[in-house]
Amino acid sequence: MFLLAAGFVLRQIVVVADYSHPGGPFRFLTIWGLLLSFFCASRMLALSERRSDLQWPRLVMVTAIVNALAVGMYWRLWLQDPALVNSSGPLPWWLDGYLHGLGPLLQWIDALFLYGGFRRPLRVVLPYFALVVLYLGWVEGFVAPANSYPFGSVTSGLPYPFLNNMEPVERLQFYGMTAVIGLGALAVFWGLAAALRRRT
Repeated sequence: MFLLAAGFVLRQIVVVADYSHPGGPFRFLTIWGLLLSFFCASRMLALSERRSDLQWPRLVMVTAIVNALAVGMYWRLWLQDPALVNSSGPLPWWLDGYLHGLGPLLQWIDALFLYGGFRRPLRVVLPYFALVVLYLGWVEGFVAPANSYPFGSVTSGLPYPFLNNMEPVERLQFYGMTAVIGLGALAVFWGLAAALRRRT
């Protein structure tokens, strides 16, 4: 898992990354999830090799939620129209499959089965909302003003094309709804983890 995540991070951040648009690949929530998954995989490897005692429980849980949001939002919109989320055309099937499928799935398996996380879900609520505010501040405060592409019927520069067709109030409502869905994902992960602990 670590080597696979490392390879995709290297590819997406260094090899094929497009930095001609301010913010580069870091404009996208999927890339944030990829980086967080890579860091969590590195920490799990360090724990398994007894090179570290730090377990990063909150970060593991936040990463699982971020991946759930990125995957859920991506495929829901992609099934309506791929152009809503892919401003530069479709991704290669294998890249799409890893970024929005296999990669997050491996992180969830790691968190639930190997790490045994989600024992204290309330402890992750504040860090989760802090990350939400950080990402939204990044895209609304820097990415959108610094970019003219992709463009929509209302604004331009926001990383996902569909956002540029929303009025500010609509975007705020969408962000709020998505943040609440993240709490729902946390509840699902907690329930799965509790069921697994009862079985073992």
